[in-house]
Amino acid sequence: MRNRFFLFLFLFLFSFFLLCTLAIAPSAFANISCSEGMVFIDGGTFRMGADSDRFPEERAADNVSVSSFCIDTHEVTNAEFAKFVKATGYKTVAEIPLSKEEFPDLPDEQRLAGSLVFQPPKEDAQTVAFLSWWNWTVGANWQHPFGKDSSIKNKDNYPVVHISYKDAEAYAKWIGKSIPTEAQWEYASRGGLDRATYAWGDQYSEKRANTWQGIFPFFNTKADGYKGLAPVGSFPPNGYGLYDMTGNVWEWTSDFFEVGHDRMAHQHNPIAGDRHKSFDPKKPDESVLHVIKGGSYLCAPNYCSRYRPAARESESPDTGTTHIGFRLVKNSI
Repeated sequence: MRNRFFLFLFLFLFSFFLLCTLAIAPSAFANISCSEGMVFIDGGTFRMGADSDRFPEERAADNVSVSSFCIDTHEVTNAEFAKFVKATGYKTVAEIPLSKEEFPDLPDEQRLAGSLVFQPPKEDAQTVAFLSWWNWTVGANWQHPFGKDSSIKNKDNYPVVHISYKDAEAYAKWIGKSIPTEAQWEYASRGGLDRATYAWGDQYSEKRANTWQGIFPFFNTKADGYKGLAPVGSFPPNGYGLYDMTGNVWEWTSDFFEVGHDRMAHQHNPIAGDRHKSFDPKKPDESVLHVIKGGSYLCAPNYCSRYRPAARESESPDTGTTHIGFRLVKNSI
């Protein structure tokens, strides 16, 4: 009888301990406290990159693993960035004129503060030079996305744009978060669909993300309901509850851009690469480039088509445009 009693007591205590263990949030094991507006991502191994014939910089796909982390559910908004600016007095790269010391040969009018703004050609244009739709616009910045006469009034919930990598770094330091690595970003973007082409499956859907419908750059049919930026969270989330990991705006990652994923193969928490090896043959004059992910509202089937988790592009860390934003992560201590 006594042996049976002790066996019962042992099983009871063991079951109680097991239930208590399972009740603890997974973020506690990872030693992370997710802030409001973030989602806990349980770490794991996934297939990073692509083996398709899409673009050479996405190849070759290989297994990569990441530790658990927290990530913002949506891109940083105008309202959120405004709080940072109000608290610190920070000026973005686009708001600061180029100095004579750094650019002594530039005429004064070319050193005025500004940024790159998308300007579509006329719909009746027969041909258009590649990238001619980008216009350097004096006075364009996060508060005036299309030039000095534009504003973000009534757009608090839109993603902040004209944000350089340096600006994103400053915001991250202020709020106590980090810019995600490319591996973290892609793992989260897939939403648990490891080998799927898109964040929602293998079939493209214009209803799942803010992208360009029609013939880029001439006309946009707005089949998804938006011609330009959309408020964050306007489209369904992925499997991890994350919004706009596809389309809307490109997002900065901490990785330096290199062609291909060779250095990441079979790595755990692959580091951001070597700035001295950063290179994109499409931009031979740029010495340092960061990886941006996710595509934007300017990505169309006939141009870009980078609204996929594996897709990646390069961008200079001091560049901001009307289609680049960011979101942040918190890592385990």
